[in-house]
Amino acid sequence: MDIISLKDNSKLYYVGGIVRDELLGLESLDVDIVYEGNSIEDCAFFGEVIRVNPDFGTIRVKIRGREVDIASTRTERYDHKGHLPQVEKIGCSLKEDVLRRDFTVNSLYKSISTGEIFDFTGGLEDLKNKKLRVLHDKSFVDDPTRIIRALKFSHRFGFDLEKNTKKLRDEYLNNINYDMCFKRIKKELIETLGLNSDEVFQKFINEKIYKLVTPKDVKLPSVKIEPLVNKYAKNSENIWLIYTGVLRDLSRLELTRKEQKILDDFSELEDLEFKNDFEIYRAFENKEIESVILYAVLKDEKIARYYFDNLREIKIQITGKDLENIGFKPSPRYKEIFDFVLARKLENPKMTLEDELNCIKEKF
Repeated sequence: MDIISLKDNSKLYYVGGIVRDELLGLESLDVDIVYEGNSIEDCAFFGEVIRVNPDFGTIRVKIRGREVDIASTRTERYDHKGHLPQVEKIGCSLKEDVLRRDFTVNSLYKSISTGEIFDFTGGLEDLKNKKLRVLHDKSFVDDPTRIIRALKFSHRFGFDLEKNTKKLRDEYLNNINYDMCFKRIKKELIETLGLNSDEVFQKFINEKIYKLVTPKDVKLPSVKIEPLVNKYAKNSENIWLIYTGVLRDLSRLELTRKEQKILDDFSELEDLEFKNDFEIYRAFENKEIESVILYAVLKDEKIARYYFDNLREIKIQITGKDLENIGFKPSPRYKEIFDFVLARKLENPKMTLEDELNCIKEKF
């Protein structure tokens, strides 16, 4: 927990996840430090200044070889609901700073100098009772991404939404303002659905949280995604998109080329019918793994698994050079020959290069 040790640190506090996790006896994924005052003006002497952001009152300082971000206490207002807030005042009190935070359990401060915990919102009690509680009734209206974060925290810590918080969430999901910052929605989807949990996804669908992405009705698919990902795509950076792809309508999210290709590949597969292994292989061979899993979830799990388990690793060894060596001049006919060899090898995956050459000589 002791990230920095300074002589003049009486106004420095750990805040949020690092305090919460320490109290829960967990290793923290976050290290947030706040200075009660203007950190840019008052914390520059701590070490080498790496970066400052005057608009939000943050400074990055290199202290004993480690880069440390220090935020100023500040107040915020949401002139445009669902978008980034505007900073009103930099250098306010902790009691004012706390009002911009999401849940009471993430609103605890710990003094770096004394170790004292400051709780202005009842966060310690909610931590004890495993409850997620917003700080005010307009919290989800101001920032709808908090709905997805609540899902993430509830899964990670086993917490439940406090009664009024759940009511406020459900009211918002029944009357969503789609003029929101979907870049932030996407970030939370990546972090939450990227956990690869069918339990999380079930809540995401059944509790209508998916409505933040699309107003279209969506049902939970019968095929479980988690085991498919664990077996075939555990190291994928786009696990979240397999889950989100079930919604089909992702038009509000700004997707990268790779992400869009995953959806496009699935669309190309969706309406195909297959007569044999060769057709399955050719349809799936250049498609993204995530697209094939999405096909398994939304179209045909049996065919997708059959491709993964029995066909995907089969490759012909013969090359164009080999064809030249046995007397075939380069021509469009090469494709016909390669397809013939592949079809034979799909029937007999143990074929060697010599076997491939012999079957060509017999056929052509």
